[in-house]
Amino acid sequence: MVETSSVARDLAPILGTPVDLVDMDRAIAAIESLIRVGEPSLVVTVDTSAIVLAQTDAELREVQAGASLATPDSIGVLWALRRRGIALPERVSGVDLVARICGLSADHGYRIFLLGAAPGVAEMAAERLRLLYPGCNIVGTRHGYFPPESDETVAAEVAAYHPDVLIVAMGIPRQEKFLWRTRHLHRAKVGIGVGGSLDVFGGKAKRAPRIVQRLNLEWLWRLILNPRKLPKALTLPKFVWMVLTRR
Repeated sequence: MVETSSVARDLAPILGTPVDLVDMDRAIAAIESLIRVGEPSLVVTVDTSAIVLAQTDAELREVQAGASLATPDSIGVLWALRRRGIALPERVSGVDLVARICGLSADHGYRIFLLGAAPGVAEMAAERLRLLYPGCNIVGTRHGYFPPESDETVAAEVAAYHPDVLIVAMGIPRQEKFLWRTRHLHRAKVGIGVGGSLDVFGGKAKRAPRIVQRLNLEWLWRLILNPRKLPKALTLPKFVWMVLTRR
């Protein structure tokens, strides 16, 4: 057991990247605990691309090691854990975490800020989430089209909204590095990177049907709809090879 920010953790590293052995309910419980602690913390959703990128990105490895929660967010990660005799019932993805967090916000008033995606998408996502979760307390939105040189300025803008949860959708590793580098400025109790989740809620991307999700083929669905995701998809065979050959 490892303890970070007063939240006890069960961890299993995969190729050096820590992964929490959690399902969705346990992940949400950990996030609520971090909100109660009140200090800036980082939640990362770990998929195979994040693990592969971390092999050659020292800063990303530092961010992953410093995160307070690292959820298993791909079928490849679940496969790697099963090879070690660890069976988790489900992956814990960014888009599902956004939905659950917004539901919690409706129940408990948690203040949420949405940052990322193209101009206008975060606003559309906020409207959709408020419809899905009446009472969801989304206090602010901003697009993610700004250069790293503006990170501190944007973080200061976010801080003015005093968010409990800062949801950032700018892709791996940009979103994680933004949250980590500027945590002393945005001061969100929980910062979480969620990839393309705002595109899904904003209507710019379509999530796979339930049957495709149950068959663990959502990655293929995304690739068919958006061939530009091919480089990310190609990290999966590389990841499998590394897991099979690395001692």
